[in-house]
Amino acid sequence: MTPLEGVGLSAGVAAVVGLAGAAGVLALGRRRPSVAATLAPLVVVASVAAGVYASARAMFLSEKDSTTVLWLLLATVPVALVVGLVLARRTHHLATERAEAVAARDRDREVEARRRELVAWVSHDLRTPLAAVRVLTEAMEDAVTTPADAAAGILAENRRMSDMVDDLLALSRLQSPGFELNREPTDVGDLASDALAAAGPAAAAAGVRLTGEVTVPVVVPVDAREVARAVGNLVSNAVRHTPAGGTVCVQVEDDHGSAAVVHVTDGCGGIPAADLPRVFEAGWRGTAARTPGSGGAGIGLSIVRSVAEAHGGAVTVENVDDGRGCRFTLTLPG
Repeated sequence: MTPLEGVGLSAGVAAVVGLAGAAGVLALGRRRPSVAATLAPLVVVASVAAGVYASARAMFLSEKDSTTVLWLLLATVPVALVVGLVLARRTHHLATERAEAVAARDRDREVEARRRELVAWVSHDLRTPLAAVRVLTEAMEDAVTTPADAAAGILAENRRMSDMVDDLLALSRLQSPGFELNREPTDVGDLASDALAAAGPAAAAAGVRLTGEVTVPVVVPVDAREVARAVGNLVSNAVRHTPAGGTVCVQVEDDHGSAAVVHVTDGCGGIPAADLPRVFEAGWRGTAARTPGSGGAGIGLSIVRSVAEAHGGAVTVENVDDGRGCRFTLTLPG
């Protein structure tokens, strides 16, 4: 065999082994890119080793000499493995960074979408009390109503707008990066009792019955102010959506000493399954809830979720009583 033929044979063998190895690495890379990155340098070593060994045999070197050449080439395998491991680690790192960047971009888009939706909801809701104030003022100027009645109406609308602003400030504070809880041992049952007492006048006016049950004293380290706001929001939300003659029940349980659990069950008639995942979104409310005089900026339940998450807990909602009502469950780890 001529030298040129030997070179051609060596190149052909190296090409076949290299292409076969590259195909295997590419196939493996779709499922396990880190493993593929580790094996890629070995494919290069194998391709070179096969070509050199074929060339040595073609030049009629002895078996011993050919084996020596092959062993010398195989000695580069550890180096190739080290290079492959470095590449695999780098590939994994880049893949992780890319996944995190994509996730962050998606979160930013979702936050921006929710922000725009919240601004739209609040802008819509603020028009109602502002319009009412204008109508009452014009009615007073035209002597259609007495100044006392107009003042009472304006004061009521002012309270509505003040509640909206308070909710917005509370949500902003809870979601700010520097927010810190003021934890102290607190009996969650007392907070539930306070929420029931505060909701009593509104419930009586709406013809809704309030009941409460605390199995045992449940004391957990929480921010009493924020948890009181969350429980109060759950109770007021339940009263607002329960028709006259219905019942709102608040239960406080101790989850084996590991968490305080607050259940608020109402008679709202159930929540459509498609709406359940969106109940705690800021600014979102079901169509049936968007009626004049409903009050708030539609972020009360979002505040509840933010309070729960700040404490490392959670809040969930489910339909109960064959769809005649729903139950909100607030869990606060101890």
